[in-house]
Amino acid sequence: MIRNIVFDMGNVLIRFDPKHFMDQAGITETADREIMMKELFRSVEWAQMDLGVLTEETAEPGILARFPERLREQARFLLHHWSDERETIEGMEELARRLKDAGYGIYLLSNASVAQHRYWPRFSVSSLMDGTLISCDVKAVKPMPEIYRMFTDRFGLNPKECLFIDDAPINVAAAINCGWQGIVFHGSREELERKMKAMGIL
Repeated sequence: MIRNIVFDMGNVLIRFDPKHFMDQAGITETADREIMMKELFRSVEWAQMDLGVLTEETAEPGILARFPERLREQARFLLHHWSDERETIEGMEELARRLKDAGYGIYLLSNASVAQHRYWPRFSVSSLMDGTLISCDVKAVKPMPEIYRMFTDRFGLNPKECLFIDDAPINVAAAINCGWQGIVFHGSREELERKMKAMGIL
C-alpha cells in the first residue's frame, strides 16, 4: 500500500528549461546557445555541483575557461542566476496539496546543487514537504541506489510504501530496483493522476 509520494523537483514540480534561461540572458545566436548548453548545462562541473563536489563558485573557473571571451559574462550570469526566474509545473502543487490533505506523506528527492537551498523556499509547494533530500547534501545522485536507501533510512520509510515520480525513466527504474513503486512523469498532470488512481492512490 502506498503511503508516501516522493517527487523529483526539476520538470516535475518546477520547470528546468535551459532554453528559457538563455532567453532571459539574451543569448539568441544558435551557435552561442549550443556552446552554453554543452559547456555549462551539460558540463562535468554541473554534474559535480549536483554531487556536492563543487559549488557554483568553485566550478566557475573551469567552466569559464572553455568559453570565448565574448560569452564569459553571460556564462557567469547563468551559472549564478539561472534559477532566479523559474515557474512551477501547472497543476502539480495542487496535486501535491490534495495528496497531503488525503493523508499521504509528501517528500522531495532531487539531484541539485547547493543553490537549491536558496531558490526552493521561494516556491509555496516547498511548504508541503514532510521531508527533503538533495543530492549535493549527501554526495550521491540519482540513479545511484544508495541515494534511495539514504532517503528511506533518513525518514524511516518502508520502500514498498513509497511511490517515486520523476521525469527521467532511469531514475524511476532505479527506485523500482530498490523496492519502491514508480511513475515516469511526462509533463501531464492528468496522465499522472490516471496512473496514480490505477494504483489505488487518491
